[in-house]
Amino acid sequence: MRTVLRRSPATALAALLAALLGLLLLLAPAASAAGGVDEASAALKQGQVYVDPAMTGRFSQAQAADLADKIKKADKPIFVAVVPSSEQYPAATVARDIRTRVGVVGVYAIWRGEEFRAFSDRAALPVSAASNLAGAAARSHPGDINGTVNDFVGQAAGQVKGHGVSSDGGSGGGVGAAAIIVPLALLALAGGGVFLLFRRAKKRKEEQRRVELAQLRTVVDEDITAFGEELDRLDFSPGAADADDAQRADYTHALDSYERAKQTIEAAKQPADVTAVTEALADGRFALATLAARREKQPLPDRRPPCFFDPRHGPSTQDADWAPAGGAQRTVPVCAADAVRLASGQEPDIRTVQTEHGQQPYWNAGPAYSPWAGGYFGSSLLPGLLVGTMLGSVIASPGSAYAADSGSYDNGYEGGDVSGGDFNSSDFGGFDGGGGGDFGGGGGDFGGF
Repeated sequence: MRTVLRRSPATALAALLAALLGLLLLLAPAASAAGGVDEASAALKQGQVYVDPAMTGRFSQAQAADLADKIKKADKPIFVAVVPSSEQYPAATVARDIRTRVGVVGVYAIWRGEEFRAFSDRAALPVSAASNLAGAAARSHPGDINGTVNDFVGQAAGQVKGHGVSSDGGSGGGVGAAAIIVPLALLALAGGGVFLLFRRAKKRKEEQRRVELAQLRTVVDEDITAFGEELDRLDFSPGAADADDAQRADYTHALDSYERAKQTIEAAKQPADVTAVTEALADGRFALATLAARREKQPLPDRRPPCFFDPRHGPSTQDADWAPAGGAQRTVPVCAADAVRLASGQEPDIRTVQTEHGQQPYWNAGPAYSPWAGGYFGSSLLPGLLVGTMLGSVIASPGSAYAADSGSYDNGYEGGDVSGGDFNSSDFGGFDGGGGGDFGGGGGDFGGF
């Protein structure tokens, strides 16, 4: 006689639960391996804080929730990601990729493995400020993720421009259908008009960039031509008996800078691209000054900015006090010839450019020339040199501040605005030391990882 065992409903339910539990256990390794740039970006869009599952042992979800609440109360576009040092978060591109996918102008602080770095859109916070704040926070809380990121957010919140990003979380209460449908309907009706306005604004911006770039091309072409003429006049033959390797290296450096300037202006698509051109020209002229010193058996010159009055004069040799018409006196770098003119009470040899009001000194020619000047003088010198001038007032203006680090303007573009992939990718370099401006746990010129 065969005995048939019948399962009770309770036994069947228990078996089903056991099977589900086993399935969850099988899937557990996959869950722990979840994460990656896509998941991090999606989470940052919603709550501005993301913790990879592999990092929850060092930075818990409760700590992440507290940090997200702190950022929400600050109402600032600050995004914090805590991720492992793994291939899911490539060292060279993780910051740039997260910024691209989140698509919001803001500050992105990333703890990756054992490193902490902050990257920012210049419209939200200067790149150097983000870097320095990250470095200070990391050094104050070595190895402590919670202490570091909270310190950083607390310091950055008071300096970041713009507003936070609203999440889709609610208060927990029910929401009527009308409260959802009516706004959606209004948005749908307005969407077409908003799109057209956005496209028109984008076209106007592109046209403005085209006009400004055309202005800059004229001035830059003059600079490149002048440098080429200096090279032509140079009485130096690399094959001469008295030429040594150091002199040949200086000469080659100058030629390379000349070619780089020509190629860069040919490829320029927007005014900001001009900064790299004038940087190359300044570098080339310093190489010529070094070559001249070697040939004359003189001490090698210190690296100094170009002559303030006309960068075509070459590297400055000293500083001198000078005041523009109606402006305050300031100390500016000058070449030897202009130093003599100033000392004898004469006017310096000033670079002028064509404007709608005729020839004007470049510092009175309008904001289009900021990328040109930024490449020669950089972010540390430019604001102080141009204070009291038209260009200086543009740089100092909160609404359209010139970002001398990149030779561009933010034009009122503040943190929290949606920009998608349209951002300066050079601000979002990597953890491998490549690309992206001055950033890192050590902070730009003050050391890094």
